[in-house]
Amino acid sequence: MGVDYYNILKVDRNATDEDLKKAYRKLAMKWHPDKNPTNKKEAEAKFKQISEAYEVLSDPQKKTTYDQYGEEGLKDMPPPSSGGFSSGNGSAETGFNPRNAEDIFAEFFGSSPFGFGSSGPGRSMRFQSDGSGNFGGFGGSENIFRTYSESNMPKKPPPVESKLPCSLQELYSGSTRKMKISRTVVDAKGRQVPETEILTIDVKPGWKKGTKITFPDKGNEQPNQLPADLVFVIDEKPHDVYKRDSNDLIMNYKVSLAEALGGTTVNLTTLDGRNLSIPVTDIMSPGYELVVAREGMPIAKEPGNRGDLRIKFEVKFPTRLTPEQRAGLKRALGG
Repeated sequence: MGVDYYNILKVDRNATDEDLKKAYRKLAMKWHPDKNPTNKKEAEAKFKQISEAYEVLSDPQKKTTYDQYGEEGLKDMPPPSSGGFSSGNGSAETGFNPRNAEDIFAEFFGSSPFGFGSSGPGRSMRFQSDGSGNFGGFGGSENIFRTYSESNMPKKPPPVESKLPCSLQELYSGSTRKMKISRTVVDAKGRQVPETEILTIDVKPGWKKGTKITFPDKGNEQPNQLPADLVFVIDEKPHDVYKRDSNDLIMNYKVSLAEALGGTTVNLTTLDGRNLSIPVTDIMSPGYELVVAREGMPIAKEPGNRGDLRIKFEVKFPTRLTPEQRAGLKRALGG
């Protein structure tokens, strides 16, 4: 069949006129060359394909011909209302000659948000046809682009940010979150209508508070304005045992004076459910900290690597001692 117009517009063969308009609006806004200054050549080609696909599939006669005979069949179609119009060499024009892509764009968006008009002196010369199906600018072989001031470009609102609260366990092991969003979109007739959608967020092990996940163009839509981006910002829920410090985990552990002097074993459960028994033989003075290597948070940019677990000990001193206990301590400690 050659060019697959259905695939270009991302619609199926039973797409309604409303489906075609919605697909065109979305793709034309995305691939308009003036919205893609860093890859204009690719955008120009895609924009032209999108416009051509919409023109064919939205016209019942062209669509029927295309469905039966493919792209080649369009080349044998007589020009609409030509009345046998003769070209410069005296032969009759035949074949499908796509319309100006900017004209179709302007029909959807009124006075084009990119500063183009559909007729008159302001009409865009981009994609002008030379009569043979080839497109050039101002009669040349190259497409020529005008320069427009920022004020004529469609405005994109600031991103819409929303917090995504995550438990420390989720940030340790990773998780998949399904977020249902409600937003306003512009339909094919230019009306604002509500829409709901489920977005999937794969929370990666080691992500930190403040990490941003951006869904381009998923904010509310308004006529003649680019849709805003939707941004989820990771927020960290407090944990009963552990506190995060960058890639390390910190926990406080209370010991008696006897344990501080004579040693103890710390029993704990990690964020991924493992049980650890850590013997401590050092004398634990107030503020003593034990570092357990590689038992902290995963490091997102270093797969397989982890921070440390830092156990901070709090020594509980007795509030009173019997005379015998005092004497025993003096003997033991040599005081």
